[in-house]
Amino acid sequence: MTYRALFLDIDGTILQPDHTYAASTKEAIQQVKAAGLEVFLCTGRPFVDIQYLTSDFEITSSITYNGAYALYQDNVIFNAPMRKEDVENMVDIANQSESELVLYTTENNYFTSLTSPHVKRFNEVFELHQNKLFTSDVADQIVSASAINVEKDQVKDFEVTEDFHLAKVNVAHASESYDILRSSVNKGVAIQQMLHHLDIAPSEAIAFGDGMNDKEMLKLVGTGIAMGNADPRLVEYADFQTTSVTESGIFNGLKKLGLVK
Repeated sequence: MTYRALFLDIDGTILQPDHTYAASTKEAIQQVKAAGLEVFLCTGRPFVDIQYLTSDFEITSSITYNGAYALYQDNVIFNAPMRKEDVENMVDIANQSESELVLYTTENNYFTSLTSPHVKRFNEVFELHQNKLFTSDVADQIVSASAINVEKDQVKDFEVTEDFHLAKVNVAHASESYDILRSSVNKGVAIQQMLHHLDIAPSEAIAFGDGMNDKEMLKLVGTGIAMGNADPRLVEYADFQTTSVTESGIFNGLKKLGLVK
């Protein structure tokens, strides 16, 4: 099999629980880049908060906000903001409960509270820095969202239309947090747009992930690989499961494909 593109989730895939990455991960990325593969970070994280990783790995292209914003080098390939009315509905729901929201634009992270201990913990876990208090004037600029401190019986409340569904964040200490996903906008949709732009067939692409927000991308690509620490429900959508993020999962997965030594 000839591969031309590699898509890598960040939390639980590249980054270990202590926010570091294994030397073997950087080595694997260097080897596949030297072999000519296009490498992309593909994450739920905001674009503004992954720049240290793009610099460390010398990766110039990314899919962020769970597929709502895709860049190939300096070119925007895909940008899909949420509907203003859907954002406003979610904010109303959060205001009527103990939950909080983080609503992402391509420039800042807007929180319904900056003082909640759950928000503070969320920011520590995900190392978010471009943070502001949400105001209604940015409701038409939101590309993605996460709900924080959500009780299980409240999950459905945030699914404000049939297009929305929540996926639990597969990261320890994230205060019962969920990514608010859209069926019409996800990592798989963004990857499809990117591959079309580059004239690369899905069969020529590889993806690594660990959470249910990675389901669509693992299904789309030719070889989808679940990390050893993946949500058990994700594994059925993968072609195989590698070792965990703390056991050189990316390196070992690529080695199984014969792409690293």
